[in-house]
Amino acid sequence: MPSAVSLLSTYVDKANINPPPSDNGYRKALQDTSWADGLRGIAAVFVMFSHMTMAFARWIVIPSYGKNGPAHLMQRPVFRLVAQGAAWVAVFIILSGFVNSLKAVKLARAGRIEPALSNLATSSFRRSFRLVLPATAATILSWFITQTGAYDTAKKSNAYWLYTTSPNPSSSWGTAVEDLVHAIRTTWTYNPENPYDQPQWALLYLLQGSMFVFTALLVTINLAPRWRVLTIMLLYFWSWNWGIKLGDPMVGANVFTGIILAELNHSEYPLRFARFSPFFAPPLVACALVFMSFPSQFQDWVPWSNLLLRWYWRIAPQNAELMRFWPTVGAQILTFTVVMSPHLRRALSHRWLLWLGKISFPLYLLHGSFMRSLLAWLLFARAKLTEIEEEGHKYMRYPLPGAPTFLVVMPIFLLILFTATHFWATKVEPHFGTITKTAEDIMFVGGDKNPTLPVRKD
Repeated sequence: MPSAVSLLSTYVDKANINPPPSDNGYRKALQDTSWADGLRGIAAVFVMFSHMTMAFARWIVIPSYGKNGPAHLMQRPVFRLVAQGAAWVAVFIILSGFVNSLKAVKLARAGRIEPALSNLATSSFRRSFRLVLPATAATILSWFITQTGAYDTAKKSNAYWLYTTSPNPSSSWGTAVEDLVHAIRTTWTYNPENPYDQPQWALLYLLQGSMFVFTALLVTINLAPRWRVLTIMLLYFWSWNWGIKLGDPMVGANVFTGIILAELNHSEYPLRFARFSPFFAPPLVACALVFMSFPSQFQDWVPWSNLLLRWYWRIAPQNAELMRFWPTVGAQILTFTVVMSPHLRRALSHRWLLWLGKISFPLYLLHGSFMRSLLAWLLFARAKLTEIEEEGHKYMRYPLPGAPTFLVVMPIFLLILFTATHFWATKVEPHFGTITKTAEDIMFVGGDKNPTLPVRKD
């Protein structure tokens, strides 16, 4: 036992996750916001895992094998987070609100209102380009793969998420171009849908949330911090009512949470409570992860989710969405705890998690196309079409392979996928940055040499 303790102590020292020894150490840890990249990277990986679960292990989605029946380990709270895509999308949106408001809030607290307003204007402009351009490129890539018939294997497989999200090739290249334009357009319209890349449904709400951030801060930027926070809190509770009218009742609540966390990050409260982090962080994180584990269906089958279900009917706002209420609340508690805990911040700032954060958006955009093409080929290359009955209908599909095949194929697939996303992040993303900067130079005041309407000189 002494040797085990010694080894553990050595590991903790090398991992650099010991608590800072003084208030100055705590302050330094609390000034670092790179943890947001680490948490974003984890969220992107779990979104991918949720789609893999929907493809190959749908039984994890339900909380047990029947009402009051036995539950597999992977169906239990926390373990079932691999199937909770909605919870991790909520984390994405909260972090979007946090990051987009961080600098503006800092400038406003320092009394630099004009630079804060300029930052808001520039950030909102860049945000639109940096979401739309990569998403469009990923759609074009998936569209081209579709037209070559590379999704056919996935379409004929018995992997639910693969065959339901694999589109058919267009009847002609002329029709294909029309279909591409339609897919790009509908990604950014009410009730978004992209037939070539299903995960892009969330991008409109990320963009919408960013606009909420910029609008809310534009209105409150001149307020003293305590009044600004109070106003954002009122918007938070109000958004539960009107959010559903904009297509998603959770976006407003999550982005306003992000703004409040940015205010909290620049306050002294995290420092005041830093020394208590080892005591309050573990139970709060555990609570958050249980909430995030709330199943999307059959919630009354097991006691833990049935308890949350009953509380939902007692406390949830009228327009809240059942399957996403508790995962959203859990994501908010999780990010709040990280902001308040220097220990969690340091853990989430590990270099490998920061690398995941760097490739998080490419991973979100590309994993679906790679699953429907490369992963389907690797898994079903030697499979034969078999008659499978589903909901009273019979289909000819490739059956799911056994566990040994997955153990061999998945490491190969993940290695290729992460290599491709790293390439995208380092070689492709900079071009989108260049396009955005060029648009700024042309469209911003001072860059337009030939205005459409003449400018008065008086």
